[in-house]
Amino acid sequence: MKELVVISGKGGTGKTSLVAAFAALGAPLVVADCDVDAADLHLVLAPQIRERAPFRSGHEARIRPEACTRCGVCRDDCRFGAIMEYDHGDARAGEVGSAPLPALRIDPWACEGCGVCVEFCPEGAIDFPERTSGEWYVSDTRYGPLVHARLEPAQENSGKLVTLVRKEAGKLADQRGRRLVLIDGSPGVGCPVIASVTGASFVLIVTEPTRSARHDLERVMDLTRHFHLPAGVCINKSDINPQISAEIADYCRAEGRPLLGEIAYDPAVTRAQLAGRSVIEDRPSAAAEQMRGVWGKVCEMLDI
Repeated sequence: MKELVVISGKGGTGKTSLVAAFAALGAPLVVADCDVDAADLHLVLAPQIRERAPFRSGHEARIRPEACTRCGVCRDDCRFGAIMEYDHGDARAGEVGSAPLPALRIDPWACEGCGVCVEFCPEGAIDFPERTSGEWYVSDTRYGPLVHARLEPAQENSGKLVTLVRKEAGKLADQRGRRLVLIDGSPGVGCPVIASVTGASFVLIVTEPTRSARHDLERVMDLTRHFHLPAGVCINKSDINPQISAEIADYCRAEGRPLLGEIAYDPAVTRAQLAGRSVIEDRPSAAAEQMRGVWGKVCEMLDI
Protein backbone atom coordinates (compact mmCIF):
# COMPACT_ATOMS: atom_id res chain seq x y z
CA MET A 1 0.00 0.00 0.00
CA LYS A 2 1.20 3.50 -0.87
CA GLU A 3 0.02 6.93 0.20
CA LEU A 4 -0.34 9.88 -2.15
CA VAL A 5 -0.92 13.18 -0.33
CA VAL A 6 -2.12 16.25 -2.24
CA ILE A 7 -1.42 19.52 -0.44
CA SER A 8 -1.07 23.23 -1.19
CA GLY A 9 0.63 26.22 0.33
CA LYS A 10 -2.65 28.13 0.57
CA GLY A 11 -6.34 27.42 0.32
CA GLY A 12 -8.25 27.73 -2.93
CA THR A 13 -5.61 26.44 -5.34
CA GLY A 14 -7.80 23.59 -6.61
CA LYS A 15 -6.32 20.82 -4.47
CA THR A 16 -9.64 19.13 -3.70
CA SER A 17 -10.81 19.31 -7.32
CA LEU A 18 -7.63 17.48 -8.34
CA VAL A 19 -8.11 14.86 -5.62
CA ALA A 20 -11.68 14.21 -6.82
CA ALA A 21 -10.36 13.74 -10.36
CA PHE A 22 -7.65 11.36 -9.13
CA ALA A 23 -10.26 9.38 -7.20
CA ALA A 24 -12.20 8.85 -10.43
CA LEU A 25 -9.08 7.90 -12.38
CA GLY A 26 -7.49 5.64 -9.78
CA ALA A 27 -10.45 3.64 -8.48
CA PRO A 28 -10.52 1.26 -6.73
CA LEU A 29 -8.63 2.92 -3.91
CA VAL A 30 -9.25 4.39 -0.46
CA VAL A 31 -9.73 8.15 -0.19
CA ALA A 32 -9.06 10.15 2.99
CA ASP A 33 -10.08 13.77 3.50
CA CYS A 34 -7.48 15.08 5.93
CA ASP A 35 -8.38 18.73 5.44
CA VAL A 36 -10.47 18.38 8.60
CA ASP A 37 -10.59 22.10 9.42
CA ALA A 38 -12.47 22.79 6.18
CA ALA A 39 -13.45 19.43 4.74
CA ASP A 40 -15.29 19.65 1.42
CA LEU A 41 -14.36 16.54 -0.58
CA HIS A 42 -17.73 15.06 0.43
CA LEU A 43 -19.45 17.71 -1.70
CA VAL A 44 -18.13 15.97 -4.82
CA LEU A 45 -17.98 12.33 -3.69
CA ALA A 46 -21.48 12.28 -2.07
CA PRO A 47 -20.57 9.74 0.63
CA GLN A 48 -23.06 7.40 2.27
CA ILE A 49 -21.98 7.13 5.91
CA ARG A 50 -21.86 3.58 7.25
CA GLU A 51 -19.71 4.07 10.35
CA ARG A 52 -19.35 7.09 12.62
CA ALA A 53 -17.50 7.68 15.88
CA PRO A 54 -16.87 10.67 18.16
CA PHE A 55 -13.51 12.38 18.13
CA ARG A 56 -12.36 13.30 21.63
CA SER A 57 -9.43 15.57 22.30
CA GLY A 58 -8.47 17.64 25.31
CA HIS A 59 -10.69 18.34 28.30
CA GLU A 60 -13.41 20.79 29.22
CA ALA A 61 -14.09 22.13 32.73
CA ARG A 62 -17.66 22.05 34.08
CA ILE A 63 -18.85 23.47 37.40
CA ARG A 64 -21.31 21.40 39.45
CA PRO A 65 -23.73 24.10 40.76
CA GLU A 66 -24.83 22.04 43.75
CA ALA A 67 -21.24 21.78 45.01
CA CYS A 68 -20.06 25.31 44.12
CA THR A 69 -19.84 27.80 47.02
CA ARG A 70 -19.33 30.68 44.55
CA CYS A 71 -16.09 31.71 46.18
CA GLY A 72 -14.74 33.03 42.85
CA VAL A 73 -11.29 31.41 43.07
CA CYS A 74 -11.76 29.80 39.66
CA ARG A 75 -12.86 33.09 38.13
CA ASP A 76 -9.83 34.91 39.55
CA ASP A 77 -7.39 32.22 38.42
CA CYS A 78 -8.71 31.76 34.86
CA ARG A 79 -6.47 33.62 32.39
CA PHE A 80 -8.89 33.11 29.51
CA GLY A 81 -11.94 34.80 30.99
CA ALA A 82 -13.93 31.58 30.71
CA ILE A 83 -15.58 31.79 34.16
CA MET A 84 -18.76 33.83 33.89
CA GLU A 85 -21.36 35.06 36.37
CA TYR A 86 -25.05 34.49 35.77
CA ASP A 87 -28.36 34.81 37.60
CA HIS A 88 -29.06 31.39 39.07
CA GLY A 89 -32.38 32.48 40.54
CA ASP A 90 -31.56 31.70 44.18
CA ALA A 91 -30.29 33.94 46.97
CA ARG A 92 -27.33 32.12 48.41
CA ALA A 93 -25.75 34.68 50.75
CA GLY A 94 -22.14 35.66 50.93
CA GLU A 95 -19.97 35.63 54.01
CA VAL A 96 -20.63 39.33 54.70
CA GLY A 97 -24.14 40.80 54.71
CA SER A 98 -27.09 39.32 52.86
CA ALA A 99 -26.22 40.15 49.25
CA PRO A 100 -26.28 36.95 47.17
CA LEU A 101 -23.07 35.72 45.57
CA PRO A 102 -23.27 35.42 41.80
CA ALA A 103 -23.54 31.92 40.41
CA LEU A 104 -20.65 30.85 38.18
CA ARG A 105 -20.50 28.88 34.97
CA ILE A 106 -17.82 28.08 32.40
CA ASP A 107 -18.14 29.33 28.84
CA PRO A 108 -17.22 26.26 26.72
CA TRP A 109 -16.18 28.47 23.79
CA ALA A 110 -13.62 30.34 25.92
CA CYS A 111 -12.35 27.39 28.00
CA GLU A 112 -8.90 26.26 26.86
CA GLY A 113 -8.97 23.09 28.95
CA CYS A 114 -5.88 24.03 30.96
CA GLY A 115 -7.30 22.63 34.23
CA VAL A 116 -6.22 25.48 36.53
CA CYS A 117 -9.75 25.92 37.88
CA VAL A 118 -9.99 22.20 38.57
CA GLU A 119 -6.69 22.20 40.43
CA PHE A 120 -7.41 25.18 42.68
CA CYS A 121 -11.14 24.86 43.39
CA PRO A 122 -11.26 24.54 47.23
CA GLU A 123 -14.49 22.52 47.09
CA GLY A 124 -13.51 20.19 44.25
CA ALA A 125 -16.68 21.33 42.49
CA ILE A 126 -15.34 21.34 38.92
CA ASP A 127 -15.38 18.25 36.72
CA PHE A 128 -12.88 17.84 33.89
CA PRO A 129 -14.29 15.38 31.32
CA GLU A 130 -12.74 14.68 27.95
CA ARG A 131 -13.98 17.06 25.28
CA THR A 132 -15.89 15.78 22.26
CA SER A 133 -14.45 17.85 19.43
CA GLY A 134 -16.10 16.33 16.39
CA GLU A 135 -16.82 13.11 14.54
CA TRP A 136 -15.06 10.90 12.04
CA TYR A 137 -16.69 8.68 9.44
CA VAL A 138 -16.18 5.74 7.13
CA SER A 139 -18.37 6.13 4.07
CA ASP A 140 -19.05 4.50 0.72
CA THR A 141 -18.68 6.53 -2.48
CA ARG A 142 -18.92 5.71 -6.17
CA TYR A 143 -15.10 5.51 -6.21
CA GLY A 144 -14.70 3.36 -3.12
CA PRO A 145 -14.45 4.00 0.61
CA LEU A 146 -13.87 7.48 2.02
CA VAL A 147 -12.59 8.21 5.52
CA HIS A 148 -13.39 11.76 6.57
CA ALA A 149 -14.19 13.88 9.62
CA ARG A 150 -15.87 16.99 10.92
CA LEU A 151 -14.57 19.28 13.65
CA GLU A 152 -17.00 21.21 15.82
CA PRO A 153 -16.74 25.03 15.57
CA ALA A 154 -13.74 26.51 17.44
CA GLN A 155 -12.26 23.09 18.20
CA GLU A 156 -8.55 22.42 17.88
CA ASN A 157 -6.19 19.42 17.79
CA SER A 158 -6.93 18.89 14.11
CA GLY A 159 -3.48 17.35 13.73
CA LYS A 160 -4.54 14.53 16.03
CA LEU A 161 -7.73 14.04 13.99
CA VAL A 162 -5.73 13.98 10.74
CA THR A 163 -3.56 11.21 12.18
CA LEU A 164 -6.67 9.27 13.14
CA VAL A 165 -8.20 9.64 9.66
CA ARG A 166 -4.96 8.49 7.99
CA LYS A 167 -4.66 5.53 10.33
CA GLU A 168 -8.22 4.37 9.67
CA ALA A 169 -7.79 4.83 5.90
CA GLY A 170 -4.62 2.74 5.94
CA LYS A 171 -6.34 0.04 7.98
CA LEU A 172 -9.23 -0.03 5.51
CA ALA A 173 -6.86 -0.28 2.54
CA ASP A 174 -5.13 -3.26 4.15
CA GLN A 175 -8.46 -4.98 4.82
CA ARG A 176 -9.68 -4.50 1.25
CA GLY A 177 -6.39 -5.09 -0.50
CA ARG A 178 -6.25 -1.60 -2.03
CA ARG A 179 -2.86 -0.52 -3.34
CA LEU A 180 -3.26 3.21 -2.81
CA VAL A 181 -4.58 5.64 -0.20
CA LEU A 182 -5.34 9.02 -1.81
CA ILE A 183 -5.21 11.81 0.77
CA ASP A 184 -6.62 15.30 0.45
CA GLY A 185 -4.24 17.10 2.81
CA SER A 186 -4.47 20.43 4.58
CA PRO A 187 -3.16 23.70 3.12
CA GLY A 188 -0.33 25.63 4.71
CA VAL A 189 2.61 24.37 6.76
CA GLY A 190 1.09 23.88 10.22
CA CYS A 191 0.44 20.84 12.39
CA PRO A 192 -2.41 19.41 10.24
CA VAL A 193 -0.17 19.49 7.17
CA ILE A 194 2.69 17.78 8.98
CA ALA A 195 0.25 15.13 10.20
CA SER A 196 -0.99 14.72 6.60
CA VAL A 197 2.38 14.17 4.93
CA THR A 198 4.55 12.39 7.51
CA GLY A 199 5.70 9.08 6.07
CA ALA A 200 3.84 9.54 2.76
CA SER A 201 4.98 7.72 -0.37
CA PHE A 202 4.67 10.86 -2.50
CA VAL A 203 3.49 14.45 -2.02
CA LEU A 204 1.88 16.44 -4.82
CA ILE A 205 1.94 20.19 -4.19
CA VAL A 206 -0.76 22.14 -6.03
CA THR A 207 -0.02 25.80 -6.61
CA GLU A 208 -1.27 28.63 -8.81
CA PRO A 209 0.52 31.48 -10.63
CA THR A 210 0.10 34.29 -8.10
CA ARG A 211 2.70 36.00 -5.93
CA SER A 212 1.18 34.74 -2.70
CA ALA A 213 0.92 31.16 -3.97
CA ARG A 214 4.51 31.32 -5.26
CA HIS A 215 5.70 32.35 -1.81
CA ASP A 216 3.64 29.66 -0.08
CA LEU A 217 4.96 27.03 -2.49
CA GLU A 218 8.48 27.71 -1.25
CA ARG A 219 7.37 27.19 2.34
CA VAL A 220 5.69 23.88 1.54
CA MET A 221 8.70 22.79 -0.48
CA ASP A 222 10.90 23.48 2.53
CA LEU A 223 8.54 21.39 4.65
CA THR A 224 8.77 18.36 2.37
CA ARG A 225 12.54 18.73 2.19
CA HIS A 226 12.79 18.87 5.99
CA PHE A 227 10.92 15.57 6.31
CA HIS A 228 12.80 14.00 3.37
CA LEU A 229 9.61 13.41 1.39
CA PRO A 230 9.52 12.87 -2.39
CA ALA A 231 7.43 15.65 -3.90
CA GLY A 232 6.33 17.13 -7.18
CA VAL A 233 4.41 20.21 -8.26
CA CYS A 234 1.30 20.89 -10.33
CA ILE A 235 0.38 24.42 -11.45
CA ASN A 236 -3.37 24.92 -11.57
CA LYS A 237 -4.94 27.74 -13.63
CA SER A 238 -1.50 28.14 -15.16
CA ASP A 239 -2.62 30.44 -17.96
CA ILE A 240 -3.93 33.26 -15.75
CA ASN A 241 -0.36 34.52 -15.34
CA PRO A 242 2.10 32.80 -17.71
CA GLN A 243 5.03 34.81 -16.36
CA ILE A 244 4.66 33.51 -12.81
CA SER A 245 3.96 30.00 -14.15
CA ALA A 246 7.33 30.18 -15.90
CA GLU A 247 8.96 31.37 -12.67
CA ILE A 248 7.48 28.42 -10.79
CA ALA A 249 8.74 26.02 -13.46
CA ASP A 250 12.25 27.50 -13.17
CA TYR A 251 12.05 27.26 -9.37
CA CYS A 252 11.10 23.56 -9.54
CA ARG A 253 14.04 22.82 -11.82
CA ALA A 254 16.41 24.69 -9.49
CA GLU A 255 15.08 22.73 -6.51
CA GLY A 256 15.27 19.39 -8.29
CA ARG A 257 11.55 18.79 -7.87
CA PRO A 258 9.57 17.57 -10.91
CA LEU A 259 6.87 19.75 -12.40
CA LEU A 260 4.24 17.11 -13.14
CA GLY A 261 1.89 19.25 -15.14
CA GLU A 262 0.07 22.49 -15.75
CA ILE A 263 -3.71 22.80 -15.82
CA ALA A 264 -5.25 25.77 -17.61
CA TYR A 265 -8.21 27.65 -16.23
CA ASP A 266 -11.34 25.92 -17.46
CA PRO A 267 -14.99 26.74 -16.61
CA ALA A 268 -15.67 23.01 -16.94
CA VAL A 269 -14.23 22.53 -13.45
CA THR A 270 -16.75 24.93 -11.93
CA ARG A 271 -19.57 23.36 -13.96
CA ALA A 272 -18.68 19.93 -12.62
CA GLN A 273 -18.48 21.19 -9.05
CA LEU A 274 -21.94 22.74 -9.29
CA ALA A 275 -23.23 19.36 -10.48
CA GLY A 276 -21.52 17.53 -7.60
CA ARG A 277 -19.15 15.64 -9.88
CA SER A 278 -15.45 15.56 -10.60
CA VAL A 279 -14.39 17.14 -13.89
CA ILE A 280 -13.42 13.65 -15.12
CA GLU A 281 -17.08 12.58 -14.96
CA ASP A 282 -18.35 15.63 -16.81
CA ARG A 283 -18.30 16.20 -20.56
CA PRO A 284 -14.81 16.16 -22.19
CA SER A 285 -12.73 19.24 -21.43
CA ALA A 286 -9.17 20.51 -21.60
CA ALA A 287 -8.86 20.48 -17.80
CA ALA A 288 -9.96 16.85 -17.62
CA GLU A 289 -7.32 15.78 -20.14
CA GLN A 290 -4.62 17.77 -18.37
CA MET A 291 -5.56 16.18 -15.04
CA ARG A 292 -5.30 12.77 -16.70
CA GLY A 293 -1.78 13.70 -17.72
CA VAL A 294 -0.85 14.73 -14.19
CA TRP A 295 -2.33 11.51 -12.81
CA GLY A 296 -0.25 9.45 -15.26
CA LYS A 297 2.94 11.15 -14.12
CA VAL A 298 2.01 10.70 -10.45
CA CYS A 299 1.51 6.99 -11.08
CA GLU A 300 4.99 6.85 -12.61
CA MET A 301 6.44 8.51 -9.51
CA LEU A 302 4.61 6.01 -7.29
CA ASP A 303 5.46 3.08 -9.57
CA ILE A 304 1.86 1.87 -9.64
